[in-house]
Amino acid sequence: MADHAHEHDPGHHSHSHGHHHDRGIKAIVRYLRHAPKLWRSEVNAAVVDLAAPGEGERALDIGAGMSPGVVLAARRGADVTAVEPTPFMRRVSQLRRMAQRGRARITVVDGSAEALPAADGSIDALWAVNTMHHWTDADRAVAEIARVLGPGGRVVLVDECFDDPAHPDYERFGARRGSHEDHGFHSADVDTMAGRFRDAGLHEVDTSRTEIAGRPVVSVVIGLGTST
Repeated sequence: MADHAHEHDPGHHSHSHGHHHDRGIKAIVRYLRHAPKLWRSEVNAAVVDLAAPGEGERALDIGAGMSPGVVLAARRGADVTAVEPTPFMRRVSQLRRMAQRGRARITVVDGSAEALPAADGSIDALWAVNTMHHWTDADRAVAEIARVLGPGGRVVLVDECFDDPAHPDYERFGARRGSHEDHGFHSADVDTMAGRFRDAGLHEVDTSRTEIAGRPVVSVVIGLGTST
């Protein structure tokens, strides 16, 4: 497939997806300031390891950002789609994709958890890092994930707990919670999220407050052999 076919960026979607904190010049400046951590993320690497996308499997990274997880999944041989609502991040991801030897396995698309660009039952592994708290319609997001997930599919959703003093970025983000500098990095209510997934007919749903890559996180995982 020609390279230009790997990005889907319809203009009428550019302003409808995502959280208001992720749009505008201030958001771009913030992304650039934190670019090294967004480009290469130990949390994303650990989450991809948990989701374990394999050779020939189809995978989705929701809110892929600068695509650190997407690149790793493609190196494992998966056909992976970077779903990203922010135009600036999509541009960065597309440039990054072009530098990959496995770029034919990477697709960059405009989308969000509430509007996943995938066919029913077509996805083997799906993950999201630090996006649950940004979902504007959690019920719709859960319905979309349930729709696209195929038999035996795995889901790993992780939000870092920036408001936990044990988090290395607590002073930067968590301590500002509720202030005018608050950027919306609040932990998701994963127990409520898990209930939504069960109501949507998904099983083997497990929630936890744990540590990934040395950072406190909350997580929802599906299809990894544990259930509550």
